[in-house]
Amino acid sequence: MSTGTADAPTERPAPPPPPAGGPRPALPAVHSWDEFTRLREVVVGDATHSRVPPLSDPSAWLNCYPELTPAELRGIGAGLFPRHVIEESNEDLAVLADTLRGLGVTVHQPPAVDHGVEYGGPGWRTTGRSSYCPRDLTLVVGSALIESPSPMRARYFEAFGWRPLFQDYLLRGAHWICAPRPRLDDSLFGTDEDGFPVLGEAEPAFEAANCLRLGRDVFYQVSRSGNELGLRWLESTLGLLGDVRVHPLRGVYEGTHIDSTVCLLRPGLVLLNPERIGPDTVPEPLKGWDVLWCPPMTGGPTAVPHTLSTPWVGMNLLMVDEGTAIVDGDQTELVRLLEGRGITVVPLRLRHSRVLGGGFHCVTLDTVREGGPEDYLG
Repeated sequence: MSTGTADAPTERPAPPPPPAGGPRPALPAVHSWDEFTRLREVVVGDATHSRVPPLSDPSAWLNCYPELTPAELRGIGAGLFPRHVIEESNEDLAVLADTLRGLGVTVHQPPAVDHGVEYGGPGWRTTGRSSYCPRDLTLVVGSALIESPSPMRARYFEAFGWRPLFQDYLLRGAHWICAPRPRLDDSLFGTDEDGFPVLGEAEPAFEAANCLRLGRDVFYQVSRSGNELGLRWLESTLGLLGDVRVHPLRGVYEGTHIDSTVCLLRPGLVLLNPERIGPDTVPEPLKGWDVLWCPPMTGGPTAVPHTLSTPWVGMNLLMVDEGTAIVDGDQTELVRLLEGRGITVVPLRLRHSRVLGGGFHCVTLDTVREGGPEDYLG
């Protein structure tokens, strides 16, 4: 990971030109069924006001630093991330947005909400967290924007920052669905036999980043950020949208999100995390696909000692189309691997991806792609 300094020059790589051809066909206001067909419209995050919420909250322990002991947790102060982390992250997000525009993508970047405002529900109080990762809380399936019921109290109002945009999409024909707002009382949170936090089953709770889309198929990772009741709610809701199949992934990664474990590159080609999946544990629907095993991540010092993501966030890439990927430029082995499969890599940087908890897939939310509800597994 490049750590950069605030006065370092910002390099803006020349992106490849958009694909040639005639005028593109008109698509609905929201239309995104997969992770890899031609990207037409996207939301990019904003690191402003990013902060650590109070860690006395069991949901913050569960979702931020679940591998730390209570004693270690007490050594981390709540409040804003260092100023240079926020400023440099916004510099990197600006380069990402400009690069996407250069590739012919329409980019939206709503301003971050003030995450320092205190709020609460019956029995709990907290502040917000960040607007850095729009992918985390909204799942787009076809023409539907689905706001997910995060198990983290500090994320309760996070998606409000995108509400004006979503309302505009609604007025232009999109379907806007919000999962039942969770109570998030203490009954949802427990600890395992070793005293570390786990997510219970008191009510449906999951984050959109627990999911990956593959045409008419959706993968859902059961983990600390997505429970079985959340899976059941999503299955029942997607059933209203048509013939959409949900594939649970259990026992793959007990952490949080799926997109640093499984990356769908194009039909028949998948990038997998070899620390979490082996040749004998490839998810059943993907058996028979060509697998690229992600090489070890290149890492360096981080701005704070405890980070929201592991080094594997370096494989968290964004496909612009089936032949173009935006990738962490520090991951040179991964870049070579992808280029060896005919994928043009646009190397960029997110200097504080580990600190703030998101790579290029996390910090974007694609709302329009050209693909449809294809049956890629049939």
